[in-house]
Amino acid sequence: MRIELTRFRVREGARSNVDEWMQFLNANVDAVRETLEPEQMYVETIFSETIDGIDFLYWYSVQGEDGSGVEQSKHWLDEKHVQFWRACIDDSFPAEDLTPRVTMIPERVEASMKPLTTSAETR
Repeated sequence: MRIELTRFRVREGARSNVDEWMQFLNANVDAVRETLEPEQMYVETIFSETIDGIDFLYWYSVQGEDGSGVEQSKHWLDEKHVQFWRACIDDSFPAEDLTPRVTMIPERVEASMKPLTTSAETR
């Protein structure tokens, strides 16, 4: 299991695009959920912050080890998600991975965060 928190800088002047992006994700929550299993994404949360007039987005995720990336997905929502990403995230500013210091998850919750298995795999 991977637990990550990464900060990305938003392109200057892209705040309205970010707002549209977040509204899009919230309005399409059922489609978002369809994309989570192939990615082995158990939790994904996006936070925003403005520091000295500069906007940042933070991705917090808990993900399985063998999930596919959004870049490999052919799901219509992921394709739109990548379009928003390219329009909003400032790729000239390096993403910053924050370092986890301690993880506190009840055993029963951690045990439930496993990839779905097919019936052929459980035989």
